[in-house]
Amino acid sequence: MKSTREFAEYAVELLGTVGSVVARRMFGGYGLYCDGVMFALIADDVLYLKADDASRAAFERAGSEPFAYDARGRRTTMAYWRAPDDAMESRELAAPWARAALAAALRARATQATRRRGRNPRARKQSTRPKR
Repeated sequence: MKSTREFAEYAVELLGTVGSVVARRMFGGYGLYCDGVMFALIADDVLYLKADDASRAAFERAGSEPFAYDARGRRTTMAYWRAPDDAMESRELAAPWARAALAAALRARATQATRRRGRNPRARKQSTRPKR
């Protein structure tokens, strides 16, 4: 999974309509972030955008496929879908896909934060044993 810096720079420009997008090296590819939130990734010079239940059907209708990789003899599929071919043509065509990907990433982040709040390590269960 090797990606070129030139393709990453193109993707940053392409998705820049959502805000300040930066590319960070990650496992031979790149993670694309907007305001600290990863909403896209690049693997083998292919752009994948974050999707969830609210946006997955649009990617399916566009003929996209999810990002998947093999590790330890197992196939893993992630919640990132290949950017549609037409979205790769211009910022204007990429804009709605970039907004949908960022929205999905923000929803995922909010869900994770809610789950973390439910697991407060400092909150201890009160003992039901009587004091001596």
